[in-house]
Amino acid sequence: MRRAFALTVIAALAVSSAASAETWTKYVDGANGTAWSYDADYSYKDRQTGRLVVMQAISKPEAKLGPSGPGKSDGVGSIVAIDCAAKNMIVLGSYKPSAPLEMKATWRSDSPKKAAGADNEALIAAVCPHVDHVPVK
Repeated sequence: MRRAFALTVIAALAVSSAASAETWTKYVDGANGTAWSYDADYSYKDRQTGRLVVMQAISKPEAKLGPSGPGKSDGVGSIVAIDCAAKNMIVLGSYKPSAPLEMKATWRSDSPKKAAGADNEALIAAVCPHVDHVPVK
């Protein structure tokens, strides 16, 4: 009985570790040593809107910033929903060490904004080719 319980606990820990994995892929260098990355493990296609939902984070080694996800001491970033065809996006929420991630429950009804700027254009170029290969949720 103890052995079965121990195996169950080990399996649960392995699943939770895999589910919270972060695979950061840098997609653009910014000014002053900053870089932007997206988390490939978090990316998914929203079933209701067809938008690609992506977590992005900034990193700057000199400032001891990630890239990291919400709740981490070096995590600064946001979650966006991208319409790859229209090249626009909606910000679902943002996070930093002093403010946890708060996702807007009404984001699906928000008006999208054009994905302007080199960093947003680079994000779209990096993630949209994979839109057909991410999970649908």
